[in-house]
Amino acid sequence: MFALVDIAGFQEKVEEGMKLRVPLLPAEGGAKVTFDKVLLLAKSADDVTVGKPYVSGAAVEVEVLSHGKGEKIRVYKMRRRKRYRRLKGHRQDYTEIEVTKIKA
Repeated sequence: MFALVDIAGFQEKVEEGMKLRVPLLPAEGGAKVTFDKVLLLAKSADDVTVGKPYVSGAAVEVEVLSHGKGEKIRVYKMRRRKRYRRLKGHRQDYTEIEVTKIKA
């Protein structure tokens, strides 16, 4: 069984027991969070429900494991022959979650 869920503006394919990183959620570590914006629910290969736009009555329960920051990326801007150089770094905040239950 898997589901396509809208989590913080991103569509994620999730299964029970799956761990994934999503953009930062306003929840403490160890908290239970429920997402009810389920776009697709597949119980088996023959039993697939597509939402219009969401599947009614379906939800995904997750447990927040931790919060953190991703790898640093460097943004470098330069204009040749003008002595213009700018270097910026960025680390994206994320929340690590584990899918505990998919309600149909």
